[in-house]
Amino acid sequence: MIGTMDVLFWQLVQRLSRGGYRIVRMSEQADEVWLESNHWRRPTLIRLVRADFDWSRSLRLDMEYTWQFVQQMRGWNFSKAGRVINVYVMVYPPVDDWEFLVAEPLPLSGVSDGVLHTLLLHSGNMGDVLPRLAEMTGVALRFEPPVETSDPFAAAERLKREVVREWRRRREEERRIFEYGKPMFTRLFIVVQVAMFLVLEWSGGSTNPDVLIHYGAKFNPLIEAGEWWRLLTPMFLHIGFLHLLTNTLALYYLGITVERLYGSLRFLFIYVTAGFFGALASFLFTPSLSAGASGAIFGLFGALLYFGTVYRHLFFRTMGMNVISLIIVNLLFGLLVPGIDNAGHIGGLVGGFLAAGVVHLPKHTALGRQAGALAVAALLVAAGLWIGFR
Repeated sequence: MIGTMDVLFWQLVQRLSRGGYRIVRMSEQADEVWLESNHWRRPTLIRLVRADFDWSRSLRLDMEYTWQFVQQMRGWNFSKAGRVINVYVMVYPPVDDWEFLVAEPLPLSGVSDGVLHTLLLHSGNMGDVLPRLAEMTGVALRFEPPVETSDPFAAAERLKREVVREWRRRREEERRIFEYGKPMFTRLFIVVQVAMFLVLEWSGGSTNPDVLIHYGAKFNPLIEAGEWWRLLTPMFLHIGFLHLLTNTLALYYLGITVERLYGSLRFLFIYVTAGFFGALASFLFTPSLSAGASGAIFGLFGALLYFGTVYRHLFFRTMGMNVISLIIVNLLFGLLVPGIDNAGHIGGLVGGFLAAGVVHLPKHTALGRQAGALAVAALLVAAGLWIGFR
């Protein structure tokens, strides 16, 4: 019977991990497994425990430990979790009264509508508890006993190896997604913009309008006169040291992330395209002289947003809300503080998103999506140039 319940435990872990849940924690003894649903807004956490308690006091103590552990957890997207399901898989229930311990869910402080459900699954109540657990998780759960001639302990060990192997494979796949490329062009662009800042300072000052215009800042009258390259060169120029410092730091952190996600050549295309879109939007909506890599940097935000459309669950589990919050804060800052070229920021954001859609992500093919992004980008560029030069 012990081996049979071991088989049930690993069958539950395997079916949940294949049914929209991911393993986030496993004890060294592999008798406790935590899983999290892929629903990023209100994720469900499941704790599966293979344990046998002779007395209800041991069950109560473990339930108290679980409640305290959940309250202290950080970093599993739990701040939005609405439900935790604590499941004990046992051969036999405690010999004394225990039903009152699991009769009602425990409220979780600090989480809106958060509750901790406890289910005790043993050899005598599988027909009642398994359907209830299936309903709570949205995953079809059933027990398939091992073949009579087989050893249940061997069957459980085989299931365990399969689960652990699949868990490690998924973790490795996620790691590779975030480490596809090396940040070569990020460092190159940082060197270029620092070098150009020194050139500006040497030539008369990076805040001197004549110097900025001479070296390629966005200046509408000259663009209208045919100097189209001024839609590209402004991303390498900065007005003052603070402007250079903030954009260099942003490029360093965002650039490394995006270049590792997309690879160097895709990153180059995204960054330059976003810079062009930012300069074009600034040309259309901001008559004043401007320069800076902000449009291209906002394009990196756009590339991260596009990543979120492909890997939505992974995006929101790792960086999603931080990226969205930074975009909103920066756009609001641009609206409230005078002198900031918000048109260039928004143009870069759109350009980066579309450029990422054109090149897509490594080892992925989405020709329809890519063609659509290319068509929209071409249409926007054509419309912008027509409006700007007519």
